Amino acid sequence: MPEIDTLLSANAEYAARFEHGGLPMPPARKVAILTCMDARLHPEKFLGLNVGDAHVIRNAGGRASADALRSLTISEQLLGTREVVVIHHTDCGMLTFTNDVLHTQLHESFEQDASDIDFLPFSDLAQSVRDDVQAVRDNPFIPDDVDISGFIYEVETGRLQRVI
Repeated sequence: MPEIDTLLSANAEYAARFEHGGLPMPPARKVAILTCMDARLHPEKFLGLNVGDAHVIRNAGGRASADALRSLTISEQLLGTREVVVIHHTDCGMLTFTNDVLHTQLHESFEQDASDIDFLPFSDLAQSVRDDVQAVRDNPFIPDDVDISGFIYEVETGRLQRVI
């Protein structure tokens, strides 16, 4: 059975008991979380969030990419968030490659040039958190009075470690 069939079955069960259709668009706790897409991270659970509490923006590495900054700007400017939490994690795949390695692999696999793409890998986990917190702070469309913090989630223990 294709995985989509399993997902659709689960959705039908979820929809049958869905009770959140009346929630307002702005997040109740006025916070946006920027974190990694890694399947081992479940930010709603490890942060105690309920449906409607926060915006959760996910990408490879939890990086403050142009698209993540776009989403954070919309979250703050149009939907009232007043706090941003950047969360990277241990054992992240972004620690395992460089742009050059991936560019070469893509060229060999697809005979296409990807050298203009920065995949935003990193070699220092704590520094990547500091860099992304700074990128959010440097965004001219996020006011200075928005609180921005950074953490490392330990996939081995489920604990958060404050970086900034």
